[in-house]
Amino acid sequence: MFILRLIGRIILVPVSVLVFIWGGFALWYQLPFGVFGTIGCLIVWMAIAFSVLWLEIKGRSFRALIVLVPILLGLLYWWSTITPSLTRIWADDVAQTVTGTLSGNQVTLSNVRNFEWRTREDFTPRWEVRTYNMEDLASVDVFLSYWSNPAIAHTLVSFGFSNGEHVVFSAEIRKERHEAFSEIGGFFKEFELAMIAADERDIVRLRTNIRKEDVYRYRINMKPEMRQALFLSYVDNANRLAEKASFYNTVTANCTTVIFDMIRAITPDIPIDYRVVFSGYLPSYLYDLGAIDNQKPLSEVEKSALINQRAINADASPDFSARIRSD
Repeated sequence: MFILRLIGRIILVPVSVLVFIWGGFALWYQLPFGVFGTIGCLIVWMAIAFSVLWLEIKGRSFRALIVLVPILLGLLYWWSTITPSLTRIWADDVAQTVTGTLSGNQVTLSNVRNFEWRTREDFTPRWEVRTYNMEDLASVDVFLSYWSNPAIAHTLVSFGFSNGEHVVFSAEIRKERHEAFSEIGGFFKEFELAMIAADERDIVRLRTNIRKEDVYRYRINMKPEMRQALFLSYVDNANRLAEKASFYNTVTANCTTVIFDMIRAITPDIPIDYRVVFSGYLPSYLYDLGAIDNQKPLSEVEKSALINQRAINADASPDFSARIRSD
């Protein structure tokens, strides 16, 4: 009997700790009571947690479960009621999301972002309608933008056309006006997921010239039919997100995993890899697959992919896209 109680305690204590830690973060990010009200609720939550853990440590597991199980069920029910929305007061740069229509070989995108950025807070918003001919789709580039942690980068996919035009798709958090990005908050339904399509002079220049992030460009080796399939997959994904809101998740529904899911739908045999989650290491994954140039050492490929100086030199020039690709 003692052995069974000991085993139960060994299992129950860490499970309870994880439940209360997860619940604490969920309450912090989702309770609508303001800072002081939320802190008050967390104090009560911590008191309950310590009480349950004290009962478990003392070997009173049954009493602990009488408290823990209803609380856990209530927490999970409350969590299930938190649903994504399409109608919040969004930050200006994600106020619109892209949608598309296909007519023959012509794809028309609505709400293509083409902001004129002067600083992070000073900009002229422009949302445009653009039409592209799928037969003219000539290239696919992946841009990786690093701002702090080398393991984490924001992934953007740019489609180039034979007339020199480029359009970038980016799966992003859809922030409200008062919000800022949080990796932890991304686990707890803090942000919706948005699909943004933008001009390179907007979305790439914003990262290189305004935010001063390190941005790398990699040309993807992809057959013409695959390029078209990926482009149309972006359009379909964007249309779904515009009709039905979905939450962003730091691991399962982020800027890179969304791309990976679309590519796997086209080529199911592509291997799953940790570098898809830790997107900062995505170049080595693409290098191993042969999806980018692997005739030179990876270090040389990465060094030549850095575009910051070229972007700074180009700045707001109309030929920004051509100049960031010049040798």
